[in-house]
Amino acid sequence: MQAAMATTRSLSLHGLPSPTADNLSSFALRPAALATPSRRALSVRAVAPSKSGGSPLKGDAEENSGRRTLLAAGAAVFLSWPNPAAFAAEAKKGFLPVIDKKVGYSFLYPFGWQEVAVQGQDKVYKDVIEPLESVSVNTIPTNKQDIRELGPPDQVAEALIRKVLAAPSQKTKLIEAKENDVDGKIYYTFEFTAQAPNFTRHALGAIAIANGKFYTLTTGANERRWEKMKDRLHAVIDSFKIEARI
Repeated sequence: MQAAMATTRSLSLHGLPSPTADNLSSFALRPAALATPSRRALSVRAVAPSKSGGSPLKGDAEENSGRRTLLAAGAAVFLSWPNPAAFAAEAKKGFLPVIDKKVGYSFLYPFGWQEVAVQGQDKVYKDVIEPLESVSVNTIPTNKQDIRELGPPDQVAEALIRKVLAAPSQKTKLIEAKENDVDGKIYYTFEFTAQAPNFTRHALGAIAIANGKFYTLTTGANERRWEKMKDRLHAVIDSFKIEARI
């Protein structure tokens, strides 16, 4: 992404030793709870239909049993995802849900923001009047299993902000970084500012590792509108959820 684009930048990790997340230099932090949308807990059990007039051949029975087990497992994974209608109903007033089952994440964004296509980004939504008000999601492959393998939250956040989320010409400041355990998954969340000659963006980020990917969600606003927007932006960050891909 070009340095002039303040709202989103490609998560290419340029300047790092490797194009993957594995070589992010070590990045300490205070635990905090990360609110997430609830999911339906649903148990799926395969039941063999009764047959009159004798039992099937052993091979057929084994094949049918295998199919039922596979279908049950697939249904259980599918139904563990947030239900779009339920997700929307539980969302705070004024937000809309995004659920990407293929890549494996979900989040909320403020009503009225528009989806835009930005090269190098998985999803981008922004306010067409206030272009610094946006949310973007990106992923890169990684061999790591847990975000803590990259280091403590403040060091990971500092490196990500400096090398990826802000233009080289911008002056950045990390305000806070935290580690959060949500349903057994570890997320790092952080707050920072990026100062350019004609504006300062106040932003929030959330990162996690799962499904062989390094996930990054960032959202923010112009510093002059931070007090008005901060509650909504925190709601976006708190809604970010990583799921198993299907």
